[in-house]
Amino acid sequence: MTLGERGSQVDASQPHVATYGAPIRSHLAERCGSGPARRATRTEAAAQEQQQHTSSAGSSKHQYLKIKMVNFGKKLMADQIPEWKGYYINYKLMKKKVKQYGQQLQQGEKDRRRVLKDFSKMLDDQIEKIVLFLLEQQGLLASRIEKLGKQRAILQEQPDISGIAELREAYREVGINLIKLLKFVDLNATGIRKILKKFDKRFGYRFTDYYVTSRSNHPYSQLQQVFKHVGVGAVVGALSRNLAELQERQGSYLSIYDQPSSALKDPIIDMINSSVDKLTRSTNFLRFLGQHAMIVDEESPSTAGEEEIEDQKYHFMSLMLNLVNTFLYMVNTYIIVPTADDYSVSLGAASTVCGVVIGSMAVAQIFSSIYFSAWSNKSYFKPLVFSSIVLFLGNICYAMAYDMKSLTVLIIGRLLCGMGSARAVNRRYISDCVPARIRMQASAGFVSASALGMACGPALAGLLQWKFKVYMVTFNQSTLPGWVMAVAWLLYLIWLWFSFKEPNRATEVNEAPQNPASGQTVDIGRLENGIAQPLLKDSVDKQNEDEDEVDDIEETADDSRKPATSIGSAYRLLTPSVKVQLLIYFMLKYAMEILLSESSVITNHYFSWNTSAVAIFLAILGLTVLPVNAVVGTYISNMFEDRQLLMVSQITLLVGIIFSFKVTSTYYVVQYVVSALVTFVSAEVLEGVNLSLLSSVMSSRLSRGTYNGGLLSTEAGTLARVVADCTITAAGYLGVGKLLNVTLLPSLVICVASIACTFLTYNSLF
Repeated sequence: MTLGERGSQVDASQPHVATYGAPIRSHLAERCGSGPARRATRTEAAAQEQQQHTSSAGSSKHQYLKIKMVNFGKKLMADQIPEWKGYYINYKLMKKKVKQYGQQLQQGEKDRRRVLKDFSKMLDDQIEKIVLFLLEQQGLLASRIEKLGKQRAILQEQPDISGIAELREAYREVGINLIKLLKFVDLNATGIRKILKKFDKRFGYRFTDYYVTSRSNHPYSQLQQVFKHVGVGAVVGALSRNLAELQERQGSYLSIYDQPSSALKDPIIDMINSSVDKLTRSTNFLRFLGQHAMIVDEESPSTAGEEEIEDQKYHFMSLMLNLVNTFLYMVNTYIIVPTADDYSVSLGAASTVCGVVIGSMAVAQIFSSIYFSAWSNKSYFKPLVFSSIVLFLGNICYAMAYDMKSLTVLIIGRLLCGMGSARAVNRRYISDCVPARIRMQASAGFVSASALGMACGPALAGLLQWKFKVYMVTFNQSTLPGWVMAVAWLLYLIWLWFSFKEPNRATEVNEAPQNPASGQTVDIGRLENGIAQPLLKDSVDKQNEDEDEVDDIEETADDSRKPATSIGSAYRLLTPSVKVQLLIYFMLKYAMEILLSESSVITNHYFSWNTSAVAIFLAILGLTVLPVNAVVGTYISNMFEDRQLLMVSQITLLVGIIFSFKVTSTYYVVQYVVSALVTFVSAEVLEGVNLSLLSSVMSSRLSRGTYNGGLLSTEAGTLARVVADCTITAAGYLGVGKLLNVTLLPSLVICVASIACTFLTYNSLF
């Protein structure tokens, strides 16, 4: 029997392969074909998709209209593999049970404890059914790969071109079955999440927290099999290795383990990896940095129309301009830190007034973040132009304050710089205008640009040590940062004016058709693309189906993705877990700002450091950001849960703060430097983990609009910086000798409070 006959025999024994695998094979034909055949396939696929789009969108005037289905129960039925029907979650039954439990509670037939116990057991049974079938199918795939491996070994001894081609097709068939299995897991995982969410909403009880905590931490956890899809990676690895070796067969076999870069990927592997990426949010350095930026990484587009919309909005140079804006703003923020105390003294103020000088930029940023976030709903270009002009003027004022002998002008200059903070626009542009396939890289670029700017600012200040006059204008270590940044923003404005491309917003408009079952208006963004609903045979079934659909529509309307429209509505969406994460973010930013802003005053008082020494110290601290995030994102986060890292990094930060206190008559350089490094590195680790958790526990309604999660975290961090800088200035009235301990005390108290709050909400942090 030939390999082709064996493959046919496998297909005959599994009839669903022919039905469910057809679209996958069509996609493979397009990927693997060449010339006219490939173009014909693409043309045919495009025509079919356009026809589906036309029939579903009706007379809509938009060429590309995103349609998503409201009723998940219908989606589950439509996407099921018929032969696996009995192994999917019985979503309809679970919904009816939830409704029934609600009625029984109202009528007093059951108490809450009994309902929780019954529902837990029913959900356990559903998950067990799914997991056992999943393990069985994984075993069948592994067995099939093992048999094909034996056939490959025979071909190694007796090479045969046709045999190699047939063997590759057999491996691809296994890949198709694996993709089906991943889709099976994806649908069931979505069903579990939705039914838990529905239960919580119906009874006003955070049952999800209890259920996930008790099941995921159990040594015999079946829930992890669904959400972690254990074992799939081994199958993917085996398929990748074998297909690569067959593809590289040119007289000898080459293992991808020896030279991974030389192995070419088969299209089926790309499809499998795409399915795995959709199913899981794998923790790696890139995603870690992306979550660090609090930029929404939405689901990849499912149709060619949606992909074309994203491609139309994307412009590489515009993205680069946003990243450069981020970099320059961070340089602008930290370039004055080493010299702010000397500048204050030269204007007749105390050295601790540097806290107000540094913090005034953060004060303005609290308000600028809101109007820039709102402005980005209409335009990206105009806010960036306004930002550049205001920052140019602000730096001119900052530099001219020296010759004008005016502390007021100095602070006005820094306030203007804060009014030009366009970080909300930068985040929003990446979230809205960068295609999903590269959004995580762009998010990582945002964080990297911020970190690089944080390091370059003090380093640049250390280099600007000249002193000269041009006419009546003084250029020295205090004023040069202002002049240099003014020139930088002027050059950036010119580049922006000629290179930025405003994205087309016409494609973002969605129309809302009427739902025939209920007469309600349904957001077209809620409907599923191209899935037609069959006529129901029985009028009773139709009535039940309509009730289910109305129920789902009401749930979607209540729990929709409509953005928060005010600070109040955004605050009401904050769960205790989110509030704790924002408190932690406030705490770490406060501790970092205290450390950085008072560094020049403290080091000059205790160690007599000059500006260059302070600049080098701050630059070294800034350069630790990316390496620390790389280690945490690549290695440590794969070994421990985010909530474990959150707790440990807070404790480490607390240790750094405690060791920073001056408790003896002599304060040593080693004590200050080591404790500062521990504090700063711990805060950096904590920031990444904190924002990673924040992005996962925050409501989806806070992922867009003016009052989004990124704005809330920015406001919390900016407020912390303002409070910290005001604390430094206020503590300065007690004398420089008491400045260190007085400013560290609030950091200690807030850190202890955040650890206590984390402990209380630990089980809800997922």
